[in-house]
Amino acid sequence: MKQFLFIIIFSLSINSSAQLEHIIGNYEIKYETTNGLLMYKLALNADGTFTFHSYSYIDQKIEPKDENLFAKGTWKCDKNLIFFSAGSNDFDEKHTLDFNNTKARFISKSPRDKSNREIKTSILFYESEFWMTGNRLVKQ
Repeated sequence: MKQFLFIIIFSLSINSSAQLEHIIGNYEIKYETTNGLLMYKLALNADGTFTFHSYSYIDQKIEPKDENLFAKGTWKCDKNLIFFSAGSNDFDEKHTLDFNNTKARFISKSPRDKSNREIKTSILFYESEFWMTGNRLVKQ
């Protein structure tokens, strides 16, 4: 009985780590307009940490606006949901964005889907206390 229980727990842990390897990576989106650029970059690391960079450039008539915002912290995955958090040591002069209470959904084509449709591997933010809600970052 103990061997059977060990096999079940071992197979579940392998499946869980394989799922995480599929999620780990760099995600990005760019919005270009006639008078500016907005770019978000997110790195989900294997050690459970993340870094985020938001860059915006707006060519205003008087003075162009160039802004960089950064965040870092930890992430956890439960099935296809990703939960972000940041502790007090994740904030400094450079890293000012607060990803606490931010949630995203991991999107990818199912291995069972044998159709020709293309589904880009991405992360869709569905809850955030700032402007990330609704943004979909594509895996690079």
